[in-house]
Amino acid sequence: MDKVINTDWTSLLKLFPPHWQDSLYHLDCLEIRARTGKPVQIVQSGKEIMLPIIASNQDIQHLVSAFSGSSLYAFEDELRQGYITLPGGHRVGFAGKALLDPKGHIRGLKHISTICLRIAKSVEGCADRLWRELLDAEGCPYHTLVISPPQAGKTTLLRDMARQLSDKGQRVCIIDERSEIAGCYNGRPQLDVGLRTDVLDGCPKAEGMLMALRALSPDVIVTDEIGSAEDASAIEEALNSGVRVMASAHGATYEEVAARPNLSTLLQRGLFQRVVILSNRRGPGTVEYIGGVFSRQKGELHAQHS
Repeated sequence: MDKVINTDWTSLLKLFPPHWQDSLYHLDCLEIRARTGKPVQIVQSGKEIMLPIIASNQDIQHLVSAFSGSSLYAFEDELRQGYITLPGGHRVGFAGKALLDPKGHIRGLKHISTICLRIAKSVEGCADRLWRELLDAEGCPYHTLVISPPQAGKTTLLRDMARQLSDKGQRVCIIDERSEIAGCYNGRPQLDVGLRTDVLDGCPKAEGMLMALRALSPDVIVTDEIGSAEDASAIEEALNSGVRVMASAHGATYEEVAARPNLSTLLQRGLFQRVVILSNRRGPGTVEYIGGVFSRQKGELHAQHS
């Protein structure tokens, strides 16, 4: 049975404006979004709900101060990516006016008007029902691509896959460019990713995969939201080194992902052996397909197993 592990909601709740706390206390949220002058919005199991709370400018400033420990400047490096990570692995995204350096690169944000809090949760056991299709005869994972639209559970699934493989004896390396899989805070995973798992936090995926191959001797590399030519090249290097790769990509359907040139190359060449397609149809983590990659025959896509 899946076991949902959430960090201490009570302590997180204390960071919100006092007049919001009663309305939020009993909610089981995946995301809370506040925009100046607009109703506070939450996401629960794929559904968006507007709360009877209007976020004022003072509320937004309260949240910025609370989430940054009254020192947003201390998070300058993270803010270049538009978010900061809190203890517990929660991620706070910001929108406002971008501050640019002389070369036109983003160095921070000011006049923040939107805050998006993504609440870290592990769902231990969510990968249990998939292993029969994802492990070979020796108990090693096939090279696997998880496809899903946003907030349909692909990162949660990857996290549980990494945890289970690690706890069963595989050396796992997570390349966690956006700090979503392991939810690292000050370099330390805040979510359970297994006993034998190393995490390269905030590291670009392609560079991280090559670093892992050179320095960490992984059996399995896990990474999220691949798509660039550099990602594809690094994945091929990992596969050629005998390392198993489990990755995810944004997309509602196989066809949508296969239409992207860099991913199409990996799929057409059979470098991924298994595909998992998720949706929100019956809530996050609904498995629409699990099996071999697809081939096109007479204009139609057909599943094939390696």
